Formats: sequence, structure tokens, C-alpha cells
Amino acid sequence: MFGRIVGLTRLLIVATLSLALNSNAAFPQKSATSQPKKDEINITAPHAILIDAENGGVLFERNADELIFPASLAKLMTAEYVFNEIKSGRLNLTDEFRVSENAWRKGGAPSHGSTMFAELNSKISVDDLIHGVIILSANDACIALAEGLSGNEREFAAKLTLRARELGLTKSVFTNSNGLPDPGTKVTSRELAMLARSIVNTYPEFYKLYGEREFAWNKIRQQNRNPLLGSFDGADGMKTGFTNDAGYGLVGSAQRNGLRLIAVVNGAKTPEDRANDAKKLLDWGFRAFETRILFAEGQTVGDAKVFAGDRGRVPLVASGMVRLMVPKDGTGRLLARIVYNGPVSAPIEEGKPIGTLKVWRNDNLVLQVPLKAAESVGRGSMPQRALDGMSELVINVFRAGAQKL
Repeated sequence: MFGRIVGLTRLLIVATLSLALNSNAAFPQKSATSQPKKDEINITAPHAILIDAENGGVLFERNADELIFPASLAKLMTAEYVFNEIKSGRLNLTDEFRVSENAWRKGGAPSHGSTMFAELNSKISVDDLIHGVIILSANDACIALAEGLSGNEREFAAKLTLRARELGLTKSVFTNSNGLPDPGTKVTSRELAMLARSIVNTYPEFYKLYGEREFAWNKIRQQNRNPLLGSFDGADGMKTGFTNDAGYGLVGSAQRNGLRLIAVVNGAKTPEDRANDAKKLLDWGFRAFETRILFAEGQTVGDAKVFAGDRGRVPLVASGMVRLMVPKDGTGRLLARIVYNGPVSAPIEEGKPIGTLKVWRNDNLVLQVPLKAAESVGRGSMPQRALDGMSELVINVFRAGAQKL
């Protein structure tokens, strides 16, 4: 009986928090736009986003959720998929894949595109193919990996899209391994930033390859195309891209004083514009923001309502410290809310995922942090469960009546 009541009345519950209750978070409440002032930053790219690599907090965005063509930025997805296969033990760096005629013609020397100049029918280790993809943006290396792992690019691209969904990329779709022009391949700037953040945080041993300046294959030495390397203090990755439809794009990452930012720009008109825009975003982020602690590690963020438990509420915590970058000049209004489907049915084990802490800076959602139960909650006594069931039933009756009005 009680299970049916919970299932019928479970709601998306939103609890607003006052950040001022946290003594570690003295946030200004001035009214201001969430975007930087025009005299602070001026970029030309129609699509852009700047995030904190540690927690995904958004510092700046422009049309970040519009679907666009990624060009070679799609190779970040190919690289992440390969990294995950290696980490999962399904692939080894010493494994070798053959360079097919398709890979050679479509992505090799005959294509006159980005290539590692792999020889037709040669066998190349996964390690060297990864270097080709990351440092040289090699289309032939991408296709060789795709065919080696899935037989053909179509099957591989389907796996890329599935993997994107596992990472929380809900909009991006991939139809090939390298971002060569195809009307079906679409991404968003926000999801490119999310993908880059996943690579940085999950595969540090592979991420360092994005900072390599050059790589030689088949006795041909080529330079990394990332214009930030060597020209922007702290830059050590990640990827550039260009097609006529996509324009010039760049995903850039830089670290200063222990803080890492990721910038994405798309649709720039020239290579110079994309480099300048990325530098402006990163420089502005490092210069104009500072870190504030919202909640210390282990500190209770809030609580969630419990159904049929020996207690009526369960405290919620994040997995670690919750921090946010805020403008140094004191502008911006912050709003925090806990969002969860509730009431949460007992029993509840400590560590169970419950909901999400969401933080807005003015009208923009800038931070999302998963929350879990800080302690266990057992099932309540029969009288307590009956009382909770009757309460839910009454609430459901009132709700149904209100919907009819």
C-alpha cells in the first residue's frame, strides 16, 4: 500500500538555501548581469564557454547550448573513447591496427587533410595512433582506431554517441571518428567543455600528450596545431578544428596557481580570432575570479524529506568540498537550491545518491554538485509508516483537487 502511495506522489522537490548561512561563504548580493562587462572581455566567436575544470562551474557562456559542427574537435570524443577502453582493460597501448585503404585515402596523404602520413596496409600501435590523433589531429589515425575497434566508422560513431550519453552529453551526436564534414555530426560548446573536463580529470596520464609540441611519423615531423602552447602562460592543451561549415574552433586548457580553466570557442572567422578569443577568455577567468568555499568537506548541505523512516529527514552532503569561483569585484547574485525526487523512501543507506545542489549566478546555472545521504535511515515503526502513508494520501487528494481547479 505504502509503496503505491509513494510511487504516485513522488515529486521533484526544490529547497532553496541561503548561502549566507555558511560562515565560509560571504557572497555579495549586488545586482548585476551574469556576463562580463563589455570593457572586461570582447570576443568575436558566436559560441563560447569558460568553465572551472575542477567542478564544471561556468564563468562565461555565449550560445553554449546551440548545436554546431565540431570539425576536428570531435576527435576529443574519439580520444576519450580510446582512453576508456584502455582504462577498462579492453585495449592495450601495444595493440596494433592496420591502416586500411579507406583510412589511407580518406584520412592519409591522398586526402590532403590532417594526417600522420601512415602507409597503406601498415600496422601501427595504439600508442602511436593516439599520438597521431592528439598531437597531429591525424584523420588517418582516427579511422584506423575506429576500424580496429569496431570494424567500420559507422559502428564506431554509434559507440561514440553512446559513450557521450554515459558522460552526460545529452545533445551531441557523432557520425564519424574525426569530425570531417557530415550533416549528422553536431555538438554544443558546453558539451565540448564537459568532454574536455572529463579527459583532464579522468585520464591525467593521457592528457599530458595534449601539451606535446611535435610528433614524427614515417620520418615526417609535424607541429602541434594548438596556438596556445608556448604563447599563453599555463596552457597545456587541448584541440583545434576547422571546416568551412564549422569555422575555426578551439578547446583550450590552462593552469595557474593550482587552478585549471577550460575555454571553448567555436565559429571564429580566422585562426587569429580563435586564438585571441581563447586567450582573452582564459586570461579574464584567471584575473577576474577568485575561489570561495560553499561547503567544507563533510559539511551538511541540507536535508531531504524521508517517507516511512525512523526519522523524517536525512542530511545530505557532497563527496568533497564544494567551492565556486566568484567575481573579485563583488558583482553577481547567487542562489542555491537542492533538487531531488522525494520524499525518499526508507530504508536509506549512507552514501546513497539523493539529489543535486544547483547554484545560479543571477539567471545562469553555474554549478551542479551531486548530493548523497550523510547517514543511514532505517524503516520506521508500523504506526510511523501508517502516519506517513496517510499524510501522503491526504497530500495527493489535495493535489488532485487543485489540478482540477
